[in-house]
Amino acid sequence: MTGKLKYLLLIPVALLFSYPGFCQEEEEFDSLLTKKIIVENPVYKPVIGFGAGITNFYGDVQNTNMNQFVGPFAFKLTVSTFLGGSRNFTGNFHMIIGSLSGNQRDYTDTDPDKNLNFRSDIMVFGFNAEYNFGHFFSKPEGFLRPFVSLGIENLTFNSKGDLYFRDTIPYSYWEDGTIRDGSGNNIGRDWIYETDLRGSSDYNKNTFAIPVDLGIDFRVSDRVKMRLGYSRHLTFTDAIDNASRNGETSWDDNGEGANDQFSFMYLTMHLDLFSEPKVITEELMFAELGDFDYSLFEDEDGDGVFDITDECLGTPSGVEVDTLGCPYDDDNDGVPNYMDNQKDTPAGAIVNDNGVQMSDEEIIALVNFPDAVPRSQLALYLGENVAAGKRMTLAEMPQKFSKLDQDGDGYLSFDEMLSSIDDFFDFRSDLNTTEIYRLISFFFAQ
Repeated sequence: MTGKLKYLLLIPVALLFSYPGFCQEEEEFDSLLTKKIIVENPVYKPVIGFGAGITNFYGDVQNTNMNQFVGPFAFKLTVSTFLGGSRNFTGNFHMIIGSLSGNQRDYTDTDPDKNLNFRSDIMVFGFNAEYNFGHFFSKPEGFLRPFVSLGIENLTFNSKGDLYFRDTIPYSYWEDGTIRDGSGNNIGRDWIYETDLRGSSDYNKNTFAIPVDLGIDFRVSDRVKMRLGYSRHLTFTDAIDNASRNGETSWDDNGEGANDQFSFMYLTMHLDLFSEPKVITEELMFAELGDFDYSLFEDEDGDGVFDITDECLGTPSGVEVDTLGCPYDDDNDGVPNYMDNQKDTPAGAIVNDNGVQMSDEEIIALVNFPDAVPRSQLALYLGENVAAGKRMTLAEMPQKFSKLDQDGDGYLSFDEMLSSIDDFFDFRSDLNTTEIYRLISFFFAQ
């Protein structure tokens, strides 16, 4: 690993430690310019719901083994809106598109009337009024909320039967439970519903139904909820399965006289896309901030950088500054360009107040006449113990770093610091990551 690569790796780490603090300051600043307002009575708009579920038929021809989790699929679409200001009642317009089926099989009887089947595509349009038990809950919103509903709907059906094998060979049901053709060959059912069961019967394929619905709503967010529901649909017809006692169907005298019903177990998602939000974030003008400290936006020196972030206050008018409000210093000698009489001072050179490199004689003259310069400034150049030839450090070297001082002069040089960092990346050092950062900080603090 090269030296340059090691130092480049230190840069993103340093930025990582400084980024959270910067973001926090920015968020605090933005919070001063916004205000959250809770809307007491938001305007609610229609909510769109969609999902799917499983249907089961209850009539004269139905599956021998009923299972609410097994059956034909159907899809549901709803549009809902609150009824009244209490938000305890909801009106729902719904549409269901799917199918119903029934397969009646008697393995001990060869009578075709004992072995019936049908499948019907259905389309349902309806309206129901829903109650969400809001009177029994202290909070208007919660994670779980039960509901019940009652309504009216129109049902369109088109029942067909699987009466022929490959559309031409009638099924023959034998006493041993098999299904065969006229020649006695075992064929089984092909599950293709090819025959329109109504035939010459004149019963209507449209009917009304009363849906009774119940379930639980799961609140996902202010605008999203999931619903697990079960509905029972009580129809006004006994002809969906083509079996009735009233002589209307082609399978007369097979029905029990009661009207047909079907159930629908479903899972739907409801999206509130258009209602007014319950919390509004308002952007404030400066005049609305109340106790806001306007001094945060003062710029006393007029350099274009607010005083709150200006690290060099009092910059003379017209002097170009960086983003921190400090005058540019191209040669990094500590004297800004507008005061620097020598703008290309060599790196590390000692300069006077005008940015001009000082000669050895000038530095010695300062030492011989300490009153000519403040002691703090003199300490930066030569230290307090000039006679001993030792360089003074502004920070005391920690005991942990004393072994890194290879020449024993009590000062950690740049080469000594680089050597220590090399040892760390090459796993030849007992320093950890935190101590490496402290080592770098100490070097610049000397």
